[in-house]
Amino acid sequence: MENEIITAYVGLGSNLGDRAGNLLLAVRGLLEASFIVQKLSAIYETEPVGVENHGNFLNMAVEIHLSGITASQMMARMLRIEYLLGRKDKNLQKPRTVDLDLLLFGDLQTETEFLTLPHPRIHLRRFVLTPLAEIAPHVKHPVLNKNITQLLDETTDQSFVKRWNPNLGQTFENDEMKIYFKNLATK
Repeated sequence: MENEIITAYVGLGSNLGDRAGNLLLAVRGLLEASFIVQKLSAIYETEPVGVENHGNFLNMAVEIHLSGITASQMMARMLRIEYLLGRKDKNLQKPRTVDLDLLLFGDLQTETEFLTLPHPRIHLRRFVLTPLAEIAPHVKHPVLNKNITQLLDETTDQSFVKRWNPNLGQTFENDEMKIYFKNLATK
């Protein structure tokens, strides 16, 4: 089925340098790799989980539509994007300019040396589930047979995940603006 349209989901993360800029460049890289970016989640600030602490991450999720490409080919293109954006070390414990994880590729289930689908830790990571639930709440995990919202509700991961507000650290001369942004941050 060469012309069959596959829906894939990708998790993006960055905790080095211009984190938001890195995410934007990664999305641009996905577009330049001939992927049809259908949906983007909001950006979330998250605490590092299982990574040397070099500051909080910014994370988001992307829905992609594609055809005529295998999951391995997609992963290879994503690794190239990471490399071009400065990620040289794929060690899971290291901070990164950008991290692209192929979470789901349709209903494909595979485990090779190069790629495991669905991603083996989706259900264990709040920083993945929160943005994914925003854009794909009813998508079913092909192994666990639960939708993303259910997995988010059931995860035992209690790490910090909060919608990112780029204006939070800015100062304002107008006290009303300070109050407005402070209220936004607590919602």
